[in-house]
Amino acid sequence: MTQQTGGFAALGIHPSVLAAITAVGYEEPSPIQAQAIPEILAGHDMIGQAQTGTGKTAAFALPILSRIDPARREPQALVLTPTRELALQVATAFENYSRQLSGVGVVAVYGGAPMSLQLKSLRQGAQIIVATPGRLVDHLSRNEKLLSTVKHLVLDEADEMLKLGFMDDLEVIFQAMPVNRQSVLFSATLPHSIREIAEKHLREPKHVKIATKTQTVARIEQAHLLVHADQKVPAILRLLEVEDFDALIAFVRTKQATLDLASALEAKGYKAAALNGDIAQNQRERVIDSLKDGRLDIVVATDVAARGIDVPRITHVFNVDMPYDPESYVHRIGRTGRAGREGRALLLVTPRERRMLQVIERVTGQKVAEIRLPNSQQVLDSRIRKLTANLKPMIDTASGSHAGLLKQLIGSLECTPEQLAAALLAQVTYGQSMTLAELEKEQPLVPDASSTRERSRSEGRERRAPLPILEGRVRCRTPLGTRDGIAARNLLGAILNEGGLARESIGKIQVRDSFSLVELPEDGLDRLLGRLKDTRVGGKQLKLRRYRED
Repeated sequence: MTQQTGGFAALGIHPSVLAAITAVGYEEPSPIQAQAIPEILAGHDMIGQAQTGTGKTAAFALPILSRIDPARREPQALVLTPTRELALQVATAFENYSRQLSGVGVVAVYGGAPMSLQLKSLRQGAQIIVATPGRLVDHLSRNEKLLSTVKHLVLDEADEMLKLGFMDDLEVIFQAMPVNRQSVLFSATLPHSIREIAEKHLREPKHVKIATKTQTVARIEQAHLLVHADQKVPAILRLLEVEDFDALIAFVRTKQATLDLASALEAKGYKAAALNGDIAQNQRERVIDSLKDGRLDIVVATDVAARGIDVPRITHVFNVDMPYDPESYVHRIGRTGRAGREGRALLLVTPRERRMLQVIERVTGQKVAEIRLPNSQQVLDSRIRKLTANLKPMIDTASGSHAGLLKQLIGSLECTPEQLAAALLAQVTYGQSMTLAELEKEQPLVPDASSTRERSRSEGRERRAPLPILEGRVRCRTPLGTRDGIAARNLLGAILNEGGLARESIGKIQVRDSFSLVELPEDGLDRLLGRLKDTRVGGKQLKLRRYRED
């Protein structure tokens, strides 16, 4: 088979995996990828010392996927992570990288989610398990042979795992795996405890160390907005009202998203176009030329389609969808701030993506300040400011040449100069609301995620007393609360799965800072609490007990 030279192709990655990463815009391997991928592909055990955000997920995911046998419907690779957020992030990366590798299944195994769904994926033969240690040990207690076919083990952020007290769980997991497996350990630091693990469980490991390089992007002002996923389009429309931009490129993840957002922007009067992998080369060139000469002001693009765009008039970059890694973020925002000009980059962050925001800040060495959605007064001020700027150059020239026409129109229409001016203003503003009262009636401003969170906290503080309880139910207490990273859905999922209850049999769930209250059926409560005795949520024991309010 003929391969490309250079880049990822030179590392020996499976062609289907190579095609998948090319599709999401990967071009050149990062230093950790360039050094680690050949070692892992060769089957060596390895210790990788690298910070989060250096591309280490791809450094182990790409070679492991290249060595997976899709025909074997059994666990072949295990990746251990310290938190469920990282487990989900790594599992998503594996899914993206394996999209063109038919027959490969990935399952994320973590506490607080229904075990039944995880068991189903495992029974269906998922070859890759991404897990937190606590929940994986729970699975091993049910099936001690679960990991007997695993050939590749990765400990991701091993130092964080030990800080969280997972050492005992790790030993249980090591014992459940074949001795002749390949083991890869990634850690930002190598304290004595990590070295002990390496000496005990790794065989002649290769060492790869990447010095952290701070990436700074001068002249680019960066900011982020916390917003729920279904609020992105109205949020973007509000931001565009107040942002003073010349040209803008908006990044999204999918081809369909480029079309949807470009269509929504055009409907609001913006000169916008989509740019994705399905766009023919001649059409792509026309779009870029239009952006350069001002016929277009906004291009909505995927990472792959935006390659090579160098348009000096781009003043803003909107990261509508979170990039897959910090390197992609740096490449994206580098589309502005060209030719010595200043630029502005805005990042929309959903609640689940806060961790990636922290990674981006760590890698770039810059704080990405939080902003709020503009309110109605700010939008109105911006509209009036833009209207004033458009009319000002016309005042002097129009007063002389159009004076006669003004008198003629006033006579023909039998109106006052003020009435005529108001009618012309309505026309030039395309019917936009230009008073605060009208603007607030247009469309209620969707609250951003940060204001929603603050309002929920405020309401929670005001409502500290337990809510009334229905007859036939009893209130139970668990010491797990928000400080443990627990939400109501986590408790609900654990109780439904482990307790064997129907959803309607569980009443209100009130999550407080240091504990939570759950309404359960009084009939058979002791048997239910017995079944839940060993249940863990978020790696911690549920310890559900009857709550006495005296």
